[in-house]
Amino acid sequence: MTVTPDATGTLPTSADEARLWALIESAWAELGAEPQALRRALLARDPADDDDEDDPSIAIDRWLSPFLDRLAHLSAGLSTQELTDLDRVVERKLHEIDREDIHEITDGSDDGFLYCRGFIVALGRDYYEAVRATPGRAFPDAECESMCYFFAHLHNDRFGSWPETGSGISRESFCNPAGWSA
Repeated sequence: MTVTPDATGTLPTSADEARLWALIESAWAELGAEPQALRRALLARDPADDDDEDDPSIAIDRWLSPFLDRLAHLSAGLSTQELTDLDRVVERKLHEIDREDIHEITDGSDDGFLYCRGFIVALGRDYYEAVRATPGRAFPDAECESMCYFFAHLHNDRFGSWPETGSGISRESFCNPAGWSA
């Protein structure tokens, strides 16, 4: 595996990123049609519509725990290196959307904003890219805390240590200087 360093450390490979998104899609697919329909509704939602009655982010909340269970099952046989690589991708994805324009929509404290970004990653590549391009697609208070350190926790549970991503970045809130005005 070739890893390309940048100014902040080690970047995830495109294969690692593809693997993350494929695992997330597989975990959601195993849950059936209802959560898939809710995820499509999140993508199709007009960002200007603030009708809370039909908010698909609220409806999908009950599917997050089963999703995480499926993701853990699908990741059960991964090696220390594979879990570290996946954690590096999640770390990078969370860092990339640590931005003021996204925070304006999701709101939240340091931890709350991190958990909102965890929700964005947990919903998969299409939703992630939609929010990244149009922050208004995000939801206030839609959170998935477990996604933020999911692969790090799996690594710790299986191997007794936290993975060292070597990235030199933080997934914590307000740590991406490029995402915040001075």
